[in-house]
Amino acid sequence: MENLQEYLPQSVKGKSILVTGGTTGIGRATVLLLAAQGANVLFFGTDEQHLNDALEDAKKAAAADVHGFIADIGTEEGVKKAFEEVDSRFDRLDVLVNNAALPYGSVIEGEYADWKRIVDVNLLGYMACANEAYTRMKEKGEGHIVNIGSMSADVREEKSSVYVATKSGIQGFSESLRNQINPDGIKISLIEPGAVDTDMQAESTEKKKENVKNLEMLKADDIAVAVLYCLSQPKRCDVVDIKIRPHLQLI
Repeated sequence: MENLQEYLPQSVKGKSILVTGGTTGIGRATVLLLAAQGANVLFFGTDEQHLNDALEDAKKAAAADVHGFIADIGTEEGVKKAFEEVDSRFDRLDVLVNNAALPYGSVIEGEYADWKRIVDVNLLGYMACANEAYTRMKEKGEGHIVNIGSMSADVREEKSSVYVATKSGIQGFSESLRNQINPDGIKISLIEPGAVDTDMQAESTEKKKENVKNLEMLKADDIAVAVLYCLSQPKRCDVVDIKIRPHLQLI
């Protein structure tokens, strides 16, 4: 093959990246991986202890600048704070990884305030951050938004209607927005994992480790590598969507 070098992964070194929900689970694994690859990474979450733990690990792995802070993506104030941090830390924004999300069951359970909280974080937070990122990326004529969705958008599990609604929304949102902003030089990738060993899973730590060993559950690192894959393609190549499931999660 001629010009094989063009097909080898493009480096994220020096890129300015914002990861929402970066203190635990998939977000944390993504922060650590991208920081280790030399990206300048800014991330946030809502728990101080989780933030401190993630920052400690990220700074050990980092080959560039890493900063974290507390913000709630489910509020207008939290979104505003996040992008004020972006503007104060970066001279540009190359990548947004929309990841922050909360688990929930059925609309048969809980009440209006509970459902609103999930929609505000899992869907409206993605939309608001994409809007802010687009505003900054359009000026440069390039950028990349990676939305972390879920297989729930397709599987639509029983007793999970609120969560399914948000993840189905992210799927449709990603497809529609890509059609609009690709001409501006901005990529959108949607990653939809199956079961992943994170705090969102209700099982015990021991059970989740057993599930990973039995090929019934993914590691958060598996999804972080998928994010890096999306970001590592040549400019002409868009990874539009990736579905990743454990080998033995047979649905």
